[in-house]
Amino acid sequence: MDELLRILRANALESRQDLARMLNLTEQEVERRIADYEQKGIIRGYQAILNEDELEENKVTAVIEVRITPQREGGFDTIAQRISRFPEVRSAYLVSGAYDLLLFVEGPTLREVAAFVSERLSPLEGVISTSTHFMLKTYKRWGVMMRQETSDERLTVSP
Repeated sequence: MDELLRILRANALESRQDLARMLNLTEQEVERRIADYEQKGIIRGYQAILNEDELEENKVTAVIEVRITPQREGGFDTIAQRISRFPEVRSAYLVSGAYDLLLFVEGPTLREVAAFVSERLSPLEGVISTSTHFMLKTYKRWGVMMRQETSDERLTVSP
């Protein structure tokens, strides 16, 4: 991976001036390369990594494994694209193993996520089966630990 992309993936807020200094490039060259990556669709967006457990939102996230029948013309892509268009689906991946698709789905309540699976996802033509796992707590997301470790310098006392 290009060093510029590696740095942006770790911290997309890095200033163009700092990027240029780290890469021994001009700011204009950094701007040009970033614009080129965006135009080619390599950089698809910029997001903050949130510790959603600390937010005062009530939201349920589920990981759903989906077995599908590949379509004659489009293989897995046609149905995967169709499923990806649902607003509840935050991420969708083609995977190897017992299931074909791995979905990350969000909804305001467990009941609404369950209704999405039973009323909208499972009945789709080509969907053979689903297995839903509800996320209970996040420890690490995209390489970032969600809990700050506290430094307690006291020695542990044991009997």
